[in-house]
Amino acid sequence: MEKRNTTSDFILLGIFKHTRSHLFLFMMVLTMAIASLMANALMLLLILLDPRLHRPMYFLLSQLSLMDLMLVSSIVPKMAADYLTWNKSISPAGCGLQIFVSLTLGGAESFLLAAMSYDRYVAVCHPLRYPVLLNWRLCIQMTLGSWFLGAADGLMQAATTLSFPFCSAHEIDHFFCEAPMLVRLACADTSVFENAMYVCCVLMLLIPFSFILTSYSLILSAVLHLRSQEALRKAFATCSSHLAVVALFYGPAIFIYMRPKSYRSANHDKVVSAFYTIFTPVLNPLIYSWRNSEVREALKRWLGKCADF
Repeated sequence: MEKRNTTSDFILLGIFKHTRSHLFLFMMVLTMAIASLMANALMLLLILLDPRLHRPMYFLLSQLSLMDLMLVSSIVPKMAADYLTWNKSISPAGCGLQIFVSLTLGGAESFLLAAMSYDRYVAVCHPLRYPVLLNWRLCIQMTLGSWFLGAADGLMQAATTLSFPFCSAHEIDHFFCEAPMLVRLACADTSVFENAMYVCCVLMLLIPFSFILTSYSLILSAVLHLRSQEALRKAFATCSSHLAVVALFYGPAIFIYMRPKSYRSANHDKVVSAFYTIFTPVLNPLIYSWRNSEVREALKRWLGKCADF
């Protein structure tokens, strides 16, 4: 029997039920989450320890792995504990922290992917000027800017969301605290905030996405003028991984935060949220390691050193 909520805590209803089929799905999701943590930690370790990967491109990739690592760590342990212990409550502070972390990482990743698209543009269209157009100072500035903009968005939305009075049930039909789901429980007029949140999401998603489309339009134009098949193959290889990651990130993000309210469904939101918080983080390092020969070589060297030790 589930306990009734008699405090100010929220109740996360979760995504899994206590049935045999749902237990199997839970074990699959938990396995994917552990694999995601290990894969992203390994990617961070390789980039940190291998001097051949100490370049702006891989520094940006290390930030992507760090964001995925933090996202999984902030959501999956609580989800697993709720399911295994049947204690589904979360304090307002814990709920606000989840909203802040998820929005910070989502916003930061949106701008980071735009920075990575600029890196690919310079590498393909201006390879000889790469050290000038994308030096370490600019790389650090873009990275810090991504984190700052993401944190500003997360702090604003988390603080505003928790400032509303909530109805007595406090039941969130989700497996973690997400701003759009929490706003539905408010016993107040939230239309102004929802409109502001929609505009904010448009700015945080569509501006970087437009920059990415522009970068790849220029890359495509340059690639079409290449007469060498080898150069064409290298250009495709260097961009295809990033395009796959862009599709995996922006598809679910736009679905969750930019749909009209009348088209929202709790079940659909939970499935899509599970995809971008659990499955996408494990796919990102795999995509880059499969498509990137330098990462594969770094992994081989690291495994060789481990075997020698």
